[in-house]
Amino acid sequence: MTPPFRAEHVGSLLRPRELHEARARARVGAMTTAGLREVEDRCIRQAVAKQESLGLRVVTDGELRRDFWHLDFVRQLEGVALAPVTGMVFQAEDVPPMPTVTSRLLCAGPIMVDHFTHLKSIARATPKLTIPAPAMLHLRGGRRAISRQAYPDLAEFWADAAAAYRTAIGHIASAGCTYLQLDDVSFAYLCDPKVREGLRAAGDDPTTLPSTYAEAINGALAGRPAGLTVAMHTCRGNFRSTWLASSPYEDAVLEAMFSTDVAAYFMEWDSDRAGGLGPLRLLPRDKTVVLGLVTTKSGALESKDTLARRIDEATRYVPLDRLCLSPQCGFASTHHGNTLTEDEQWRKLERVVEVAHLVWGVK
Repeated sequence: MTPPFRAEHVGSLLRPRELHEARARARVGAMTTAGLREVEDRCIRQAVAKQESLGLRVVTDGELRRDFWHLDFVRQLEGVALAPVTGMVFQAEDVPPMPTVTSRLLCAGPIMVDHFTHLKSIARATPKLTIPAPAMLHLRGGRRAISRQAYPDLAEFWADAAAAYRTAIGHIASAGCTYLQLDDVSFAYLCDPKVREGLRAAGDDPTTLPSTYAEAINGALAGRPAGLTVAMHTCRGNFRSTWLASSPYEDAVLEAMFSTDVAAYFMEWDSDRAGGLGPLRLLPRDKTVVLGLVTTKSGALESKDTLARRIDEATRYVPLDRLCLSPQCGFASTHHGNTLTEDEQWRKLERVVEVAHLVWGVK
């Protein structure tokens, strides 16, 4: 099998205590950069070994070198700065900053290629790298977060964003990556009336943004190597077990999302906030959906029977051979992590593998 696999996971993992402590020491100058790197390497080796021991055919580095799932990537693009968040706010304290575009965008050198090469060097299973989608340069702050001096016309901004991403993805592919995941909360957010109203108040048109974001992804992926499988993950927010958006998938938004040139969609269906599985009827026949039925927001373990029944429900809309299973999001989209234990995290991933074997006979 090529990716995605029947038993999948989104990517991020809870940071071990050792890593939390090392990063705290490094922040105050009590540990060198090299020393922190050694701790990161060791924790990543342990995380990869654990994923493989559970029977997963795909592994990530858990995003253990990152503080935030998106900011650590986008801030390395020329022209991007970080600012206090405005507008969309999680129901939690210590909210991450948001990217702002202060000058023309450019990818001046490899971004996170070293993360991938280390993962590839220690993995026996297929290594997957996760990066934020281009929409994350715009969604949180909207037009107000993009310099009008640098970009009086937003069409130029999106052209530069796509070009910068093409360069970054080219570096990643050249390092031997065959499985890349674009993390994109924008499509699920745009189904929420509150989010749309916030964007409208900021001067953006939420009715046109789904197609704008989809076009940016397609521009970013143009010319990618044939051997690179790209998937997209979308969710309603995942910060310390809280969320931002709360609304079922809407047809108009999904039609734009499903027009993107990716092989598979990781979609969130772990709570009533996501609505029913009916929107799967819109899935193009050449695409796969990874059903995010296992929640990462709590340690409560889903039963095998319940998960199997929900997969069976999904087959009303999509054939079983175009479905896979995963948690609905990562376990630690930020360094804080969600409110569950590492043991609960691993048990949930083990449950995904067990159900994949039960339903498909494979992992």
